[in-house]
Amino acid sequence: MIIEAEDLRKSFKATKAVAGVSLAIGEGETVGLLGPNGAGKSTTLNLLLGLVTADTGQVRILGEDTRRLSDEARRAIGFVPQEYAFFPELSGLANVTYWARLYGLRRRALDTAVRDALEFTGLWDRRKDAAKTYSGGMQRRLNISCGIVHNPKLLIMDEPTVGVDPQSRNHILDSVRTLSAGGATIVYTSHYMEEIQALCDRVVIMDGGKVVADGALEKVIRDNTDERVVLLETPSPEAARDATDQILRHGLLAAAETDVEGSTVVLRLPPDADFNDLAARVLALGLTLESIGERRPSLETVFLTLTGKKLRD
Repeated sequence: MIIEAEDLRKSFKATKAVAGVSLAIGEGETVGLLGPNGAGKSTTLNLLLGLVTADTGQVRILGEDTRRLSDEARRAIGFVPQEYAFFPELSGLANVTYWARLYGLRRRALDTAVRDALEFTGLWDRRKDAAKTYSGGMQRRLNISCGIVHNPKLLIMDEPTVGVDPQSRNHILDSVRTLSAGGATIVYTSHYMEEIQALCDRVVIMDGGKVVADGALEKVIRDNTDERVVLLETPSPEAARDATDQILRHGLLAAAETDVEGSTVVLRLPPDADFNDLAARVLALGLTLESIGERRPSLETVFLTLTGKKLRD
């Protein structure tokens, strides 16, 4: 395992920031960490990194206790914080070189790593310019360059796309995909559900300092969805109302389980309902339909179900 955390607890005065978090993250996983404000995400990241000492519990990274990490283990960790981790007066080149030296890179290996990191984030052509002259999106990308220059096995990214323009956001997401495909283990936090769904194969949802869901993305969505939504597309609103009347008249569903949205009939079924059986019975009615399909449950719906809060609250 790359990360093993057991029953982590951390309080700040009377506030329980983390209340019994346990995690095991294997090599090559890309894990999305979600939670409303105050859920304990940032404290958990700091505990994993060894930046904060837990009141109780233990964290091991690459098999080593974070309280006594070897230099080799430290060099295997990369962190892209939400705050900027560079000096604004220095050039992009100087900033990334600074971090490369901190991680022990020297001479030709340092030069190669710095160039690779800046080219990877699309900043090589602006390497001699002061970081303060970069756009917000470029500064976010510089933050990533500083965090990956030493080619870490484990990369922890805290809100790496906050406040960036769409072009830089797409560049950052593509960069994360490339790092993941290259075998890096990534822990990724974001306020954007679509980023987690696009990048992560596993999701951990926190609320009140505890993990309330943890597993493969599709399984977490499936296990925490209380209905299946089937959509019947018809040629017109009139056809949709007629289809609904026929479905109710033949007793396929109750009125509370049907709705009409424009020319679409919305059928709400129990999570274990047989879609193919329902589709066959609907088609047997001879309705005028253009298509039958399912509305895929969203991670945001699951998040609201588990926490009762919108992520951006």
